[in-house]
Amino acid sequence: MTFSSTAASLAASSTVVNQHLSLDRVFSISRGGALALATTSASSALFHSTQNIINESDSHVDFRGGSSSIGGLGEKGCSVLFMAIAMSLHYLSYSIARPSTIALFTSAKTGFSGNTAAFPLAMAFISPTSLMLLLLYGKILQKSGPRGAIRQTTYFCASMLWIAASLIFILQGMDPIKIPLLGGKSIQLIQLVVGVLFIFRESYVQLLTSQYWSFMASILTPDQSAKWFSPISGLTSITSAVAGLGVSNVVDAVGLPGALGIAGLILMLSLFFTERAYTISDKGGFTPSDDEMQKSPAKNKNKVKVNEKEKSLIRKASGLFQRVPILKALFMEILAGQGLATLLNVCFVTKLSESLPDDASRAGWMGKFFASINGIAMCLQFVVIPRIMPYLEPRSLWRFMPITMTIALSYMSTNKDPSLYLISGSFMLFKVMEFSFRRMLDEMVYVPLDFESRFLGKEIISVFGYRFGKSGMSLALSGLTAVFGNFGLQQLSFLTGGASFLWLSAAWNVSNRVLSRAESEAQYQANKKGKNK
Repeated sequence: MTFSSTAASLAASSTVVNQHLSLDRVFSISRGGALALATTSASSALFHSTQNIINESDSHVDFRGGSSSIGGLGEKGCSVLFMAIAMSLHYLSYSIARPSTIALFTSAKTGFSGNTAAFPLAMAFISPTSLMLLLLYGKILQKSGPRGAIRQTTYFCASMLWIAASLIFILQGMDPIKIPLLGGKSIQLIQLVVGVLFIFRESYVQLLTSQYWSFMASILTPDQSAKWFSPISGLTSITSAVAGLGVSNVVDAVGLPGALGIAGLILMLSLFFTERAYTISDKGGFTPSDDEMQKSPAKNKNKVKVNEKEKSLIRKASGLFQRVPILKALFMEILAGQGLATLLNVCFVTKLSESLPDDASRAGWMGKFFASINGIAMCLQFVVIPRIMPYLEPRSLWRFMPITMTIALSYMSTNKDPSLYLISGSFMLFKVMEFSFRRMLDEMVYVPLDFESRFLGKEIISVFGYRFGKSGMSLALSGLTAVFGNFGLQQLSFLTGGASFLWLSAAWNVSNRVLSRAESEAQYQANKKGKNK
C-alpha cells in the first residue's frame, strides 16, 4: 500500500467521524484503508463522544484531570476508552472468524454441505460448551479477579483459533483421515476439527464481550451509560463492518485457515488495551471488585469436584434470580430472542447454501452482508439513538423491537418460497436491532446492580442463556425434523412467526420490570452510598 493511499485512508476516516460515520462513506472506503479506518475512527469517535458528554454533564464524575488523562479525559474516561477499543478489536477478530468458520462448515471439502441435520446438531452442542467456558471463567474470576479473567480467557480463545487454523491447513493437504462412528458410519478428521471450531466460535464471543461490558458498567453511572453505551457499541459496528468488507480479500490472499490465524492475532492485540484500561483503573483506585469476595477466604479450592462446581453455579444463579428479579426476566428474554435468532439463521444458511454453492463466494457474500448490518447499526448508534434516548425510556424500546419483528416475520411466512433477499432482510432487521438497541438496553440494566450481578450474573445470562437459547431451539428443531421430516422454508417461516410472539411476551415482561432512568440513577447513588459506609 502506497503512502498516498494510506494518507487518503486516514483522511477518509476523519471525514467519516466528522460526518457521523454515514453508511455510504464507510462503503466507499478502499480496501487498503480498512484497518486505518478501524483504528482511527474508533479512537476519534469515542474521544469526541466523551468530550460531548463532559460538556453536557454537570454532575456525577468529573472526567477532567488525572495523571493518566488523554486530551482532557480523566482516568475513568481513559479506562473506558481503552476498554471500548479492546472490545472493538475483539469484534474485528470475530467478524473475520465468523464468515470463515461458516464457509468451512458448509463446504463440500471441509464441512457438511448437503447435510441438513449438521447445522442444528452443531448448534445443540453450543450450550454445553458455553457451560464449560462459564465454569472455567467462574474459577478464574474467583482466583484471579476480573483482570486475570479477561487476560486468561483471551489467551485461551486466541490459542484455540490458531490451533484450529493450523490443523485445518495441514489436513487440507493430506489424504482424508476417517474416524469410525457408531452404526458403521464415519467422519473425516477435518470435518471434526471444523465442527469443533464452529461450536467454539459460537460459544466464546459472549464470554469475552460480557467482560468488556462488565468493566465499563462498573465505572459509568446510569446517566453516563445512557449517553456512552450507544457510541461505544458503534465502535464494534465500525470494526465489524470493516472486517466484513475486507474478509473476501483476506480469504483470497491467505485462505480460510489464514483468515482464522489473523483473527487470533487481532484478538491477542486487544489485550494491550484491556491491560492498559485495568492499569489506569488500578492506579485510580476504581477497579471493579467484590468486597465480600475479598473478605471471605477461599476454602479447599483444589478439592472441589466438577459436579460440585456446577451445583454451586446453579445455586448462585438461582439465588441471584430470586434476589434480583430483572435478571431472571432477562434470562427468559434471551432464551426467547436467541431461539428466534436460531430459526432465522437456519433459514438464512439454508437459502444461502442453495443460492451460492461456491465456498469463497459464499464467504464474501456473508462478509458483505454482516458489514451491511454493522454499517446500518453504526449509523443508528452514532446518529439516531443518542438523539432519541433523552426522550425515551428504556421500556419503550424493549417493546418496540419484538413488535417490529413480529410484523416482519408474519409477512415473510405468507411467501411460499421466500427469496434470499427476503430472508436475509428479515435476519438483517433482527441483527440491526440486536446490535444497536438491544445491546445498549441490556447493558443499561446492569449499571445500578451490584458486583455479583454485573460480573457473575451477567456471564450466566450472556454466555449460558444466550447460547442455551440457540441450543434449545436447535434441539427442538432437530426433534421436529426427526418426527415430521425436513421442513421447507415456508414451514420454517411459520416457526419464526411463532417464536417472535414468544419473544414479544418475554421482552414485554422485561419492559415491565426495567427501571426508568431516574429510578436507575437513584438506585446507583444509593448503592454507592452504602458501599462507602
